[in-house]
Amino acid sequence: MAIKSYSRGEVAKHNTEEDLWCIIDTRVYDLTDFVDAHPGGNVVLREVAGKDATKEFYGLHRQEVLIKYEDMCIGSIEGEKPTIIIQRAGELSQVPYAEPIWLRPEFRSPYFSDKHRLLQKTVRKWVDTYLYPKAQQHEAEGTYITTSPDLIQQMVKQNLIGMRLGPGKHLHGQSLFGGVMKGEEFDYFADLVTMQEMSRVNARGFSDGNLGGLVISLTAIRNWLQNEKLRDYVTKECMEGRKFTALCISEAFAGSDVSGLRTTCEKTPDGKFFIINGTKKWITNGMFADYFVTACRTDKGFNMILVPKQEGVEVTPIKTSYSPAAGTAYVQYDNVKVPIDHLMGKEHDGFRVIMGNFNHERFGMACGSIRKSRTMVEECLKWSNQRQVFGKRLIDQPTIRAKLAKMISIVESNQAWLESITYQMNNLSYAEQNKLLGGPIALLKQHITRGAHEIADEATNIFGGRGITQTGMGKAIEMFNRTYKFDAILGGAEEVLADLGVRQAMKFMPKAML
Repeated sequence: MAIKSYSRGEVAKHNTEEDLWCIIDTRVYDLTDFVDAHPGGNVVLREVAGKDATKEFYGLHRQEVLIKYEDMCIGSIEGEKPTIIIQRAGELSQVPYAEPIWLRPEFRSPYFSDKHRLLQKTVRKWVDTYLYPKAQQHEAEGTYITTSPDLIQQMVKQNLIGMRLGPGKHLHGQSLFGGVMKGEEFDYFADLVTMQEMSRVNARGFSDGNLGGLVISLTAIRNWLQNEKLRDYVTKECMEGRKFTALCISEAFAGSDVSGLRTTCEKTPDGKFFIINGTKKWITNGMFADYFVTACRTDKGFNMILVPKQEGVEVTPIKTSYSPAAGTAYVQYDNVKVPIDHLMGKEHDGFRVIMGNFNHERFGMACGSIRKSRTMVEECLKWSNQRQVFGKRLIDQPTIRAKLAKMISIVESNQAWLESITYQMNNLSYAEQNKLLGGPIALLKQHITRGAHEIADEATNIFGGRGITQTGMGKAIEMFNRTYKFDAILGGAEEVLADLGVRQAMKFMPKAML
């Protein structure tokens, strides 16, 4: 249908509450029926009735508001063209540094192939059109992903659950996202792409609630559970979206200090079962998990045991800084009886399982934290370019440019380090990764979250009051500032990871240098 054209004079005649039009970037909007429903009240709209409200609109609203209310657009100004770019679902941002360098058309990368680029484009379109609105809904309502079986089945259809576990045989023979990539082609760069794209939903609690517990626990089941029949059965249940798992390591007495675990497991006299007693705290997805990958103390070390939800396993919600959508739980084991073949790894050698499972978990957190930090850079660049203070744009102030330069430098350097480590993951065996990459990945994660701390501080100051408001222009900044600390603590606190990185390095220190 042809878009009707109006002169500015015609628009100016519609200047009352009963007949209210305005112009936003050469487009004409009829807001007559919206006056009483406007969240900001009718006074604001009366002030722009019949006028060009472009400056006023972008001083208060995000671009997505226009997309949401597109049906109110009745035409455009004759002979004039819009100057503001509307980014549609699936499109790359044209804001400098809003995308990693490998995605910018003017640059090249030695790491990413055409398959990776096609995967990124496909996943982004799916995230923008389907995942984002669901994420916002669950974040706001505090509801678990299990209340959206349609979303889970969408992920099953795309083989996204399997992709989130990382590369492996579980994907072989599978078609990913309708044939965009074969399961055998899914490498750690494809893993990076998938995790970074899914982190763009700006719903931190939901992001962990979106099977985050499954991602970090099913990998352990796949790699360490000796009972192959049980392993494959649980894997199939989870890959089909019918059952969910959670990783249970942290306790009130032992967070990053895994050696301080107090949950115990003892064999029954006949040697056929383990009896587990103790508690776990801050367990992601624990509220809706069907299986708990549980770290326990033995008389000679540690065990990792797959514990089905059963009598004696009780879960209680824990309130945190982000949405209850994460399903964060306090888990209690009261004389829980589990068959001996639910042991993961060797008996008394569970510490090896715990440590071996951390690399991919921390890698995934690094991917997401960098992507969320990059979103802050994009938001601040856009806001600084449009916000007028003291008679000039924010971007015209040297102190604001210095803040932006700092944020950009942190994000770009961290992305480069991440891609370098990803290349090593692609070319090292699982055993070699455990030996060589534990320290570098730990240092990368703590460096990223330290950088996120600085980015959150600078971004909030750039946005001012909007940066501490959960709606409107600064809602992404507020979310990041309130929740970035989760990445700094989950999977190992910054201080512990920094120390781990140095201690790991010292293992390779040549004695001749002493």
